[in-house]
Amino acid sequence: MGGTRQKHAKKIMGFYKHNFQFREPFQVLLDGTFCQAALRNKIQIREQLPGYLDGATQLCTTRCVIKELESLGKALYGAKLIAQRFQVRNCSHHKNPVSGSTCLLSMIEDGNPHHFFIATQDQDLSSKVKRKPGIPLLFIIQNTMVLDKPSPKSLAFVQKLQTNQLVPEYQKQSIVELKEKEGLVKKEGEKRRKRKRAGGPNPLSCLKKKKKKTQEGQDPSAEKKKRRKRKRNR
Repeated sequence: MGGTRQKHAKKIMGFYKHNFQFREPFQVLLDGTFCQAALRNKIQIREQLPGYLDGATQLCTTRCVIKELESLGKALYGAKLIAQRFQVRNCSHHKNPVSGSTCLLSMIEDGNPHHFFIATQDQDLSSKVKRKPGIPLLFIIQNTMVLDKPSPKSLAFVQKLQTNQLVPEYQKQSIVELKEKEGLVKKEGEKRRKRKRAGGPNPLSCLKKKKKKTQEGQDPSAEKKKRRKRKRNR
């Protein structure tokens, strides 16, 4: 059973590596509910997760998640101790903390440029994460950690990429910067210089000159012959 679960996870990781450029160390954002479930099921996240994802991992959380656990008191004291062991990622709520789920959602905005995994037991948060393409989702079920299969949004996104209909948000800026570096993009206030092309000969000068005709439309040589005949007849 463990081997089947490992193969399942490896296949999903291949999907995210190939289509969304996930690389080691994998950054996993955990909320309070995941920490509490790990504590209850005696799961050693730091030791078990790298083996399951088949790569080095960085376990991290946010100040909002820790503040939320602190506000919930003794019931989640153990989960708070676990969360405090992880790296704390800067969020935009340092002055006005928000709920853990709101904070984690803000961390994966704009196409998830930092390639975060989300680890949660919160069903509402999970459903919102699945609406965004390219976000791996982890949860705990039956005393084991499970990497959820790619969401329909992620599959649809990849299908569009394969048909060249869409450029990932996190690649747009790098493409623009590369074009500017190579001089392929015109900067603001910079006018495009027109190249002077070598001028060719005047097309009218290439036309053949037409022979002048007499008033009757005859050739001048024919007119001379007529004059000679008149002189002879005289």
